[in-house]
Amino acid sequence: MHDALALYARTFVIGVAVAAPVGAMGVLCMQRTLARGWRIGMTTGLGIATADGLYAAIAAFGMSALAGYLVTLQTPLRLAGGAALIILGLRAALSPPSPFALGERTAPGAAGDARSYLGAVGLTLTNPMTIMAFGAIFASAGLAAQSTPLSAATATFGVATGSLAWWTLLVTGVALARHSVGTRMMRGINLASGGLVAVFGVIAVTSVFITR
Repeated sequence: MHDALALYARTFVIGVAVAAPVGAMGVLCMQRTLARGWRIGMTTGLGIATADGLYAAIAAFGMSALAGYLVTLQTPLRLAGGAALIILGLRAALSPPSPFALGERTAPGAAGDARSYLGAVGLTLTNPMTIMAFGAIFASAGLAAQSTPLSAATATFGVATGSLAWWTLLVTGVALARHSVGTRMMRGINLASGGLVAVFGVIAVTSVFITR
């Protein structure tokens, strides 16, 4: 039991460390929270944490064949993910502050939650090199290819919950701040954050051709 708790604690920290650096998905998550509220921000964060957990599972269970196969697909996946980020970024940059941001209508329903969640999972999974990153992190921590299914599941759960804890903290903090954001400021935030997400998308697309 003590070993399992220690493994969970170590992989929980890894999950937080992987999620914390600000990237395209972090900016998108914050923008959605500011523009549409805690619920959409949280479903986006849950989607990112799910994808982190899936990639952690590949590393923890030692599925090297699957990892290698996904890495071979990195070119089309990065192109698709980059294009999606460009579209989402431009849409956010050009969209006016929504009535929901000003509290004028009810929160989005289950369909909106599902789109937000599945979209975040898909976008996060479009970078297969994340598998290699998890493999390197696990190896440096002495956790690569766990010896038993239970320990592999524990490591996966630790990473997923660590990532989710970070997104919950971030989204909640942004949601608390959004009540002081006016229409003009929200318009500026949409423009800046959407533009940044689009730039991340351009970088993802161009990196495919640069690294060839």
